[in-house]
Amino acid sequence: MSDKPTKIIAQNKKARHDYFVENTIEAGLVLSGTEVKSLRAGGCNLKDGYCHVDKGEMWVEGMHISPYDHGNIFNLDPLRRRKLLLHKKEIMKLLGLVGRQGYTLIPLSLYFKNSKVKVEVGLCKGKKLYDKREADAKRQAGREMERYEKNRER
Repeated sequence: MSDKPTKIIAQNKKARHDYFVENTIEAGLVLSGTEVKSLRAGGCNLKDGYCHVDKGEMWVEGMHISPYDHGNIFNLDPLRRRKLLLHKKEIMKLLGLVGRQGYTLIPLSLYFKNSKVKVEVGLCKGKKLYDKREADAKRQAGREMERYEKNRER
């Protein structure tokens, strides 16, 4: 199997703004019917998605996959919960980490890897308002430094 470059379908930029991402893990995604065709067309939104463990299985909820245009009766509910494919040890490890106060599992990105759909799941801790302001201030300072350097070179 060759390592083809990955094609990103969707990213959850809001998650990186609202949470500190402490760890990431790659998981497979169980899809049905025309969902893959819809993903190839770019019809996905991760903004409100979250993951949880139910009866020893990991599920992602709130991820919106748009109905396929030519799918008619074969289209499924766009907001249905979807199963993530992980080893039992990985699920139990993540469940133990989520048990600590303030941690949650958030889907960060969705991409194709060797024609399979993969989800990057992040173990995240919520940011406070002052953390978000500090991150915005750092980003703004970096932009100003780049702008200053660019003008200084002329």
